[in-house]
Amino acid sequence: MDLLRVEHICKTYGSGEAAVHALKDVSFSVPKGEFVAIVGESGSGKSTLLNMIGALDTPTSGEVFINEKNTFAMKEKALTVFRRRNIGFIFQAFNLIPELSVEQNMIFPLLLDHQRPNRRYLDELLNVLGLEQRRNHLPSQLSGGQQQRVAIGRALMTRPSLVLADEPTGNLDSQNSSEVLALLKETARQYEQTVIMITHNPSIAHTADRVFQVSDGVLTDLGGCRE
Repeated sequence: MDLLRVEHICKTYGSGEAAVHALKDVSFSVPKGEFVAIVGESGSGKSTLLNMIGALDTPTSGEVFINEKNTFAMKEKALTVFRRRNIGFIFQAFNLIPELSVEQNMIFPLLLDHQRPNRRYLDELLNVLGLEQRRNHLPSQLSGGQQQRVAIGRALMTRPSLVLADEPTGNLDSQNSSEVLALLKETARQYEQTVIMITHNPSIAHTADRVFQVSDGVLTDLGGCRE
């Protein structure tokens, strides 16, 4: 069954002669558990597409279905709750809260939703991410690679069915990039999550199950990469 369906998404900024067509009739589907990479030049529309999938921005036309639910048909309050419970976001800049510890940063999305964290799952995630000894550290006491691991843990803490990662290794050196990418794939497989990752790095993209390319707002499915 497809976890995600994107149907005829168009996004236009401005109007008339000044109109910029950021996305042009984009359609695709992703089954549960697949790891997808989206590649493209800066300004190609790939980040705009990720924002549409994550319901952080509204398309000019078209629909997005996650678990058969039409996200853009929801009222704003319902959409906020749906997004918090079903989508995990990982950003290039980590976006950790500096005053909170590793553990507090990871459980923060649950607290926003007035939910009690599952301590067993938290301990398991900390262990998988290699952060068990750092659970009480502040972000400033961590390396870039460790901070990105915390960001992955925060994204997975709500057990989302869909994880959206925007250049998750963009601020890391090659060794940390490889480690973070391997962790992201391992945790996604372990917890049966669908991952959509934006990257400008072809070698990172080729570790995905499938690769999409966005160029001038048009999406092309480049197919599978792994043997």
